[in-house]
Order: sequence, then C-alpha cells, then structure tokens
Amino acid sequence: MNSESAIDRILRRGAAAPISEFDGDQLDLEERASLRRVAGLSTELEDITEVEYRQLRLEKVVLIGVWGSGTLTQAENSLRELAALAETAGAQVLDGVLQRRAMPDPASYLGKGKANELRDLVKSLGADTVIANAELAPSQRRTLEDIVKVKVIDRTAIILDIFAQHAKSKEGKAQVELAQLEYLLPRLRGWGESMSRQAGGQAAGGQGIGSRGPGETKIELDRRRINTRMAKLRREIKEMKSSRDTKRSKRDSAGVPQVAIAGYTNAGKSSLLNRLTKAGVLVENALFATLDPTIRKHQTPDGRDYTLADTVGFVRSLPHQLVEAFRSTLEEIAGSDLIVHVVDATDPDPLGQIQTVREVVAQVEASNVEELIVFNKADLVDSDTEVRLRGLVPGALLVSARDGKGIQELEQAIAERLPKPDEKFEGVIPYDRGDLVSRVHLSGRVLELEYVEQGTKLVALVNHELAAELGKIKQS
Repeated sequence: MNSESAIDRILRRGAAAPISEFDGDQLDLEERASLRRVAGLSTELEDITEVEYRQLRLEKVVLIGVWGSGTLTQAENSLRELAALAETAGAQVLDGVLQRRAMPDPASYLGKGKANELRDLVKSLGADTVIANAELAPSQRRTLEDIVKVKVIDRTAIILDIFAQHAKSKEGKAQVELAQLEYLLPRLRGWGESMSRQAGGQAAGGQGIGSRGPGETKIELDRRRINTRMAKLRREIKEMKSSRDTKRSKRDSAGVPQVAIAGYTNAGKSSLLNRLTKAGVLVENALFATLDPTIRKHQTPDGRDYTLADTVGFVRSLPHQLVEAFRSTLEEIAGSDLIVHVVDATDPDPLGQIQTVREVVAQVEASNVEELIVFNKADLVDSDTEVRLRGLVPGALLVSARDGKGIQELEQAIAERLPKPDEKFEGVIPYDRGDLVSRVHLSGRVLELEYVEQGTKLVALVNHELAAELGKIKQS
C-alpha cells in the first residue's frame, strides 16, 4: 500500500481558485511579481553598523515545529500554513520537521538531539534558512543558529516581511514599520567589544581621571533611535486615524449601513468584493495580498445603499504587534452593522479559521456586531463537503466568487440583516435643503418624488433619526 508520508502531507498544497474575470484590471499584480527575490543571493548574517540587523533574503528553507497538543493533522496543517507564508515571502520550501514534545525547549526550541538532526538535514539539502513555526525568544534563536550554522527566523518575522512587501498606502507602510520596530527592539544584538562607548581607566587610552563616565553603548543609542521613531509613527497613525474617523462619521451621519468583509487570509475576500461591486481590487493567490482597506458603495436588491469594506486577512497566531499597529484599520469592522465572515471552503480546518478570526474581532471590540458566515470557493468542493460545511455552521452560505454561485442568496441575506427604514415621511423639502433629499436617497427608500414650487415633494421610508430631521424641516 502506497501511503502518503508525513512530509508529503505537510508540504501538499490545497486547490487554488483561478483568477476570475471579475477581479479587475489587476495592474498591481505585475508590479508585485516584479519584486520577487532573485535566486542565488547570499543569506549569511550581516553586521551593519556593528548591530545585527537581520535582513530577510529567503531562498531555500526548512520548516520546524513543535507538536505539543492537539492532533497530528492540526500540527501538519499549521506547518503547511507556514509553508504558504514562506512561499508568499519568496522562499522555496525544501522540507518540514515536527518534533513531538510537551513544550518547546527553552534554550533551543527543538531538543538538543533534534537540533543536531536538523543541522545534518539542512546541510544535506543545501538550505540557507530555518523557519520556526512559533515566535522565538532572542536566546532561542541564537542558540539554534549556533547549532544549525544557518540563519534562523520565526513565524512572526515571516509575516512582518510579507506585510512590508505588500504595504502600499502611507498608513499601511507606517503601520508595518511600527510593527517591525516593536519586533526588532528586544532583538538588538551586540557584536564584539566595538559596541561599547563607555570609557574609563585603560579603556580610555590611559587618560584615567576626568575621562570616566557612563557613556552610551551603540545598542542603547539604537534603542533610543528606535523608540523615537516609534513615537513618531504612532503620532502619524493617530493623525491618519482622525481622517479615517471623519470619513466614517460622515457615512454614519448619512445613515448609510456599513458591511465589513472579514476572514482568514486568502479566503477570497477581495474576490468576493470584486464580484459584488466590480471594485477591481488586487486579487492574488497569496497570503496577505490585501493590507489597505477598500470601501465601495453597493445596493441591496430593493435599492437601499450600503458600503462594503474589504479588510486585512487574519492568520493563526497573528503577531500582537500587527494587531496593535493595524488597530485603526481593523476598526472598520467594529464600526460596521454587519460582518460578512468569509471562510475558505477548501481549508482542512474551517472551524480553526473561524475561531482565529473571531479572536481578532474580539480584540478590536467588535464581537457584538452581527456575523454572517460565508464559505467561499464552493466551486472547488464536492457535494459531500458542502453537506459537512452546512452542518458545521448552521445558516452559513456557500458561494463562489469565481463563478457566481450563491451570490444572489448572499446579497439577499445581507439585505435582510441591514437596518431597514421603517418610518413613512410625507412632505415638501425646500430646495435649499437638497442634502436631506440626498440622504433619503442614500439611506431610505423613495416611494414617490415630485418637484413643486415650494421644493421637493417626497413620500419615503426612512430611519427614525432622519425622520426626526425631516419633520423639523417640514414644520418650519
């Protein structure tokens, strides 16, 4: 019997949905592909300004993970996801190693024996980088690096590198840089005696008295510079947040319902937005293709306007630095009336995806927003899988952004869950208050409209707040 080996299961890829004609011009896709790393570059450690700033120039990598709880399948799925992250960052995955132990080794992540086996494996494969499926402590990374003799990085570094490649807007770049600096700060590492700027005694060239002082090491100087830069980035992001809040408050005041598309990375959120609104947002079969939120206007089948916001995707163990840095962006979810939670129907662990997304949604205080679960990529699963998915989450929808399956049902489900205008208004609005007429068109439902000498004669269904404003104008 020809059974599939563990490594084959670890490195096997799920089916990928082809790019559909509804995915816009995709002009950014060519530009992004042109920035792929060039094969054959060296990946040795670099000593820049005598502080070890580790540059991610990934080529041939070996993945490592510790399996302490859960099932073997869950551990393999997690390592397979790490492989997808590494490939998105530009690496070629050669092999993957899982060690079964209750807790990672506090000194070297893997046990000493397994670390030596890893060294031999890396050498035989010609790998130049090892990626750990966890966030390593600086001491763990250095110890493991000393054993395997190649560069060792962790899951967080990979995710940060992908975000740095994909950020395009000023806000996105600032958020990524802030997260990178927060990650780097505790990992600055001295390199030799030249790091010291503290003078005194013979170290001061025999000058002795009068030359002693606390001084400042280069690491301390770099830490101070990083902290200063982080403070500046936080101020800039706060200012950008004010602009975002202003735009959101305008939508709120207009009474336009807001829908946020959230979900796991590469679940097809941008494809779904493009299918619904023809937004032309960049779609790529890669993790974290979307970092900057896109907001588009759309209409329910009965003609009510609402906005759709495409947000950054989530992933298991999303670095806390990124959650904090992207908090202002993720607030698009908290300020919405409905979350369309997109799940990849082809993923081996859809419930794990759902749980991960809900954890991040809770961190941005959006757990009270109504949620609609949507399994995307339904064109890639068979009927038995569809039955299983419907049983996993009762009331969930199965759609395909690629071929349009289930899209009409999705639009109807969104319309049913959005706030409905329920107060009838009849009256004449003066021509100098055209803003109110515009708001009726945006958030209400116009039943009759006629232009008379005094103004615009309306019969419409509107929400309570707008009805109160219209009533004041009508009375005056």
